[in-house]
Amino acid sequence: MTTAEVAAAPLPAKPTPLYKSLFAQVLVALVAGIIIGMAWPDVAIGLKVLSDGFLKLISMIVAPIVFCVVVHGIAGAGDLRKVGRVGVKALVYFEVMTTLALALGIVLAYLFGPGHGMNIDTAALDPKALASYADNAHKLQGGGIGAFILNIIPSTSFDALARNDVLQVLFFAVLFGVSLSLVGDKGAPVGKVIEAAATVLFKAMSLIVRLAPLGVLGAVAYTVGRYGVGSLKQLVSLVVLFYAAVLVFVLVVLGAVMRLAGLSIFKFLAYLREELTIVLATASSDAVLPQVMRKLERMGVKESVVGLVVPTGYSFNLDAFSIYLTLAVVFIAQATNTPLSVGDLLLVLAISLVTSKGAHGVPGSAIVILAATLSAVPSIPAIGLVLVLSVDWFIGMARAVGNLIGNCVATVVIAAWENDLDRDKAVRVLNGEAAVDL
Repeated sequence: MTTAEVAAAPLPAKPTPLYKSLFAQVLVALVAGIIIGMAWPDVAIGLKVLSDGFLKLISMIVAPIVFCVVVHGIAGAGDLRKVGRVGVKALVYFEVMTTLALALGIVLAYLFGPGHGMNIDTAALDPKALASYADNAHKLQGGGIGAFILNIIPSTSFDALARNDVLQVLFFAVLFGVSLSLVGDKGAPVGKVIEAAATVLFKAMSLIVRLAPLGVLGAVAYTVGRYGVGSLKQLVSLVVLFYAAVLVFVLVVLGAVMRLAGLSIFKFLAYLREELTIVLATASSDAVLPQVMRKLERMGVKESVVGLVVPTGYSFNLDAFSIYLTLAVVFIAQATNTPLSVGDLLLVLAISLVTSKGAHGVPGSAIVILAATLSAVPSIPAIGLVLVLSVDWFIGMARAVGNLIGNCVATVVIAAWENDLDRDKAVRVLNGEAAVDL
């Protein structure tokens, strides 16, 4: 190598000092939250305001970032046929992964039988605990597929942004981006404004993310203080089985898919470790949506693919939630000694393919969607949902992490499918050989 080549070669990324590492700060906050929750539970419960405040800050910026990124990505893609092709490939991929996840939940539930031996008498369960969830489930289910499709269309564009409905914002952003692309040069000034706005919003996001340790501290302290470290005893088998199921799906299924794209799932998870730690502690993948979009772009995924696949996946590609949906349904049937025929299982699978698409953005989404699913399967007592209420937060932590990993992998794979992934750059970034400026 010549002197000029040596001088032109990129310098290896300098390691971040441990005290400046967001990952290290989040881990310290997590441990501190556990200690505070155990030692001073009353104080810990009051710290939930830190978690709520952090999530509100993130929520404040998610919708406008999604709008700007999607519009800029479509307008910058040039070829609208390519945009449509990416969208179709994404939906096909989502359905395949969702089906695999739903099937995995059923298989594991039958293999390990977490509900067997509980012998729950449904007459002894308190229906009041499900009142609000049942109401939301009826609203969700009332209009069927038609209501779900109509709900994608916002009443007004400002209403969608104000309510932070990512799916509705995505719908309007796609329409706006396509229109901006079609008007050509006349829309160029608008495109520049949106690109500049996205840059500013991402900078604001980077400032907010620095507060993640406080959010994690509040979330973990509240959880331990409110429920106690022994709160998993009643349904520990279900919780452990679900965590194992998510791990198997990520390492085996998603790992194989990433290998087809020429990348390592382990290095990919290490690259996203800060975001995954935040999501695990807050049980919300919304908390890192803008940051993961920027990180995927920085590792070589084309911006237009990131802008389309990630926001869409938040509503249509919920891998971990899909596992939980069928696992919980079979668990409730086992716990209440309700026999399930092959027809019942096929019905659960078919209904879950639809109801799982409405999970994101629904208050108490897991219980609501479970209620909507069970109400369509009359052989299983819906009141059995009371059994999983006490551990929903703990299960929600793994749900959020699994969903986020699934969406990130989907984005990389679809980009590779479209030849919109710079593999050399991705390998360098995942190996830590290239600095990533966020």
